[in-house]
Amino acid sequence: QCRVCRRAGTKLYLKGDRCFTPKCAIVKRNYAPGVHGAKKGGRPARLTPYAIQLKEKQKAKFYYGVSEKQFRNYFEKASSKVGNTSEFMLTMLETRLDSTVYRLGWAWSRRDARQIVSHGEILVNGRKLNIPSYQVRVGDVLTVHPTRMKNKHFTEVLPGLDKHTVPEWLHGEKGTFQGKVLSLPVRPDDTGAIFDMKPIIEFYSR
Repeated sequence: QCRVCRRAGTKLYLKGDRCFTPKCAIVKRNYAPGVHGAKKGGRPARLTPYAIQLKEKQKAKFYYGVSEKQFRNYFEKASSKVGNTSEFMLTMLETRLDSTVYRLGWAWSRRDARQIVSHGEILVNGRKLNIPSYQVRVGDVLTVHPTRMKNKHFTEVLPGLDKHTVPEWLHGEKGTFQGKVLSLPVRPDDTGAIFDMKPIIEFYSR
């Protein structure tokens, strides 16, 4: 996972809290992995338009932890709608159930959130859902299954909920595992995206 961040040239926050410490690979070795990555001096390679598009696509794909097939499906669904394809695609990625759980601060990373959801530990409107790709909707209420509250993971996460910053499109009750979807994220500011959607749309529109 650290190699993925080094290849992307930026933090993708794949390892949770570790990404905010000096142990982060980007802090320790801020160059591409491999025998040629550590070469110093000289000018960085000039990327072609295709390489720029591919790099942004890979960055977004790993950021949300989805497969190539899933990512392309999101593009096709977004492009079939009338309006801004970039916004539609970003909204669908961000409102995945695993991503929403991560945004609420209930998991250290999206990978952890995906595992939590897959194990049936999250309730949506009182109903257990174990599908990480489920799209949450405005008004949905998310909670942790009552029988899982005392699991080691949740007891470790709970103290940090008071300090966790929840995005404006979500509401999280301080000190509890209860959240609600207030609106849909449509702008990069709503999602904290560290990639540019325009080259990604251009990549799939070729």
